[in-house]
Amino acid sequence: MSLLPVEEAQARLLARSAPLPIEHVPLSTARGRYLAEPLVALRDQPWADLSAMDGYAIHHADLPGPWRLVGESRAGGVPPGDSLEPGTAMRIFTGAPLPAEADAILVQEEASAEGDRITLTGEGPGGVGRNVRRRASDFASGAALLDAGVRIGATQIALAAMSGHVTLPVRRAPRVAILSTGDELVPLGAPLRPGQIPASNDIMLAAMLAEEGAEIIELGLIPDRLDAVIHAFHSAAGADIIVSTGGASVGDHDLVAPAIQAAGGTLDFWKIALRPGKPLMAGSLGDALFLGLPGNPVSAFVTATLFLLPLVRHLGGASAPLPPVATLSTDVALRPGGQRAEYLRALVREGRVTVVADRDSAALRPLAHSNAFIVRPIDAPAVEAGGSVKAILLENGCFA
Repeated sequence: MSLLPVEEAQARLLARSAPLPIEHVPLSTARGRYLAEPLVALRDQPWADLSAMDGYAIHHADLPGPWRLVGESRAGGVPPGDSLEPGTAMRIFTGAPLPAEADAILVQEEASAEGDRITLTGEGPGGVGRNVRRRASDFASGAALLDAGVRIGATQIALAAMSGHVTLPVRRAPRVAILSTGDELVPLGAPLRPGQIPASNDIMLAAMLAEEGAEIIELGLIPDRLDAVIHAFHSAAGADIIVSTGGASVGDHDLVAPAIQAAGGTLDFWKIALRPGKPLMAGSLGDALFLGLPGNPVSAFVTATLFLLPLVRHLGGASAPLPPVATLSTDVALRPGGQRAEYLRALVREGRVTVVADRDSAALRPLAHSNAFIVRPIDAPAVEAGGSVKAILLENGCFA
């Protein structure tokens, strides 16, 4: 039986679900979520014609002066009540509203004040509107500012606040249940007997999901017993996604597939044309989507990057949930691709990328020193050093 290509498997997984219901959250908690509806301005910004510099509000036609000083306008104040008459100037500060009829700002470095007389000492403003921030020049009330599906970060939060919003419409945060199977796994800090290793996949996945704002349900370490794995799946009630690591292959102790089916779930696909990560499985259990990741740490990370994070982003309302692919120049020659797509641990520096690890899917040290995956499609041609390759860029354990 031929293996399912990565792109087809991703499409099938995302097609099994729709974004979660909409809720409104305060701006202070919106970081990392995705807009569920377009963001529309509720006010003009700037709210009036404002000065961009400290200086004097004038009529540009009055240049080169002199002017008679008639008042002052400060940031945070209302626009001066009277119109600025020809031949007069108003002291003004950055962010302060202009008086009516003023159309330029004479900066204070180019002016001299003696009593109420202002004289020009420099070139003066070069034209009408110079050093003025016009009302609504950033955005006007009713303007569309951001599209639905945009990831919310610090700058998007600032834009929402400035445009008059207190809350934002987002999709409910996905609830993700995590379990790791394997008799060899030991909780962090517990003493190790021969043949045992510290569990790392569960805490790695939790860290990746925390960057996405997901609600994490820890199901713990599950021994290689069919009844224990079935019980763990039943205990995941209420999750939107159930993700397991380990037990995804076909050995006598690989119990995830029979356990998910015995618990009442179904498998949509199992095994994909991917290196590392071939044993990936996907399906559903009740209302939850299910992902069975391989147990080797690098395989678990690669499949989480390609499938778990996109699924979480899709449920969260992302308009583009799949990892973006960049084109970079490789520092090393790459051999031809094979019958499976390969994702090579790599390091990007100054726009160039180099491989940092071989194919060992259990080697975590090279992964921790990587900030990208070089993507080698099925039957990819060889690439000489200096040639172009596709890459997924990573930051804090997640793709951009």
